[in-house]
Amino acid sequence: MTNLHDIRVIAPNFKRHLSGVTATIVRLVPVQARDIAIVATGPVLPAHVPQIPLRALLTLPRKTRRVWHARRNVEMIGGLVLKYLLGKNLKLLFTSASQRKQTGLTRWLIRRMDAVVATSDKTAAYLERPATVIMHGIDLEGYAPAPDRAALRAKLGLPVEGLLIGCYGRIRRSKGTDLFYAAMAGVNKCFPAHALIMGRAVPKDQKFLQQIKDGVENEGLTERVHFLPEVPVEEMADWYRVLDIYVAPQRSEGFGLTPIEAMACGVPVIATRVGAFEQIVTPQTGVLVDINDPAALMNAICEAFEPPAPIKEWAKHARPHVAEHFSIEREAAQLITLYRKLLNA
Repeated sequence: MTNLHDIRVIAPNFKRHLSGVTATIVRLVPVQARDIAIVATGPVLPAHVPQIPLRALLTLPRKTRRVWHARRNVEMIGGLVLKYLLGKNLKLLFTSASQRKQTGLTRWLIRRMDAVVATSDKTAAYLERPATVIMHGIDLEGYAPAPDRAALRAKLGLPVEGLLIGCYGRIRRSKGTDLFYAAMAGVNKCFPAHALIMGRAVPKDQKFLQQIKDGVENEGLTERVHFLPEVPVEEMADWYRVLDIYVAPQRSEGFGLTPIEAMACGVPVIATRVGAFEQIVTPQTGVLVDINDPAALMNAICEAFEPPAPIKEWAKHARPHVAEHFSIEREAAQLITLYRKLLNA
């Protein structure tokens, strides 16, 4: 077990279910642990992530200064409780990915942080205090093209021949899952393709998911649109590798890791102009369309495969673009620099 005296940074993850924040922590903490004594803590974390149990927070030695790196309101509250009620020597850091005006509670919590990180320039513009912009990165070893895509498709029980077009993440209106389905219904009138929809719908979004499934059945596309269960973070790369193109149809987004994950696997991206997508997807790696416009999504998908088939050039540039601008080592190093600044303040 990790010696509590040695810990310098704690990354809490108080959510049980998979989310973008959880994926970030699972990816980032093992890389950061190579250069600084960092652990995660939370109810459900993979065994390979350096971590301490939640109960260990109560017995943290008080004299040693540490950074508490929160990414949600509840984790900012946890840091404040540890610092001011339990007397732990903490520097409080918050990462914001939101691109909207925060609630009064969030603004109050942010004002009590010692430092703030924004995941994009757009996010920083919504904050009421200065922030350090550090964009997310990807593990280029874990996310890489498949050496044999046909074999991988067969292994995963997917169609070996034909086009596979994917849309992954939480299934809810803000993620635009319905827009992806509507676009793919149009695409299949131009040429045959299989659509992969992967993700989890929480109880309040079950009706939304059922409406999409009903639409698929009514359009006679049950053999073309496949609904896949959520898989663990460490298995996600394979589901990108099998794709010909990835679609991120969000109506709103904080940052949005999925286009980076797809491009790291050599898969081009069609995305909406939300989150950090305008800083991620370039004309050399894909195309951007307006939000809430399934016809624009459909046209972009169709044009990607029509002569001169720009998808070939996009695929060629996708991974090098991520390697240059969005490596997880770059993100880890920038955060560690900030941690040490706080520890030495």
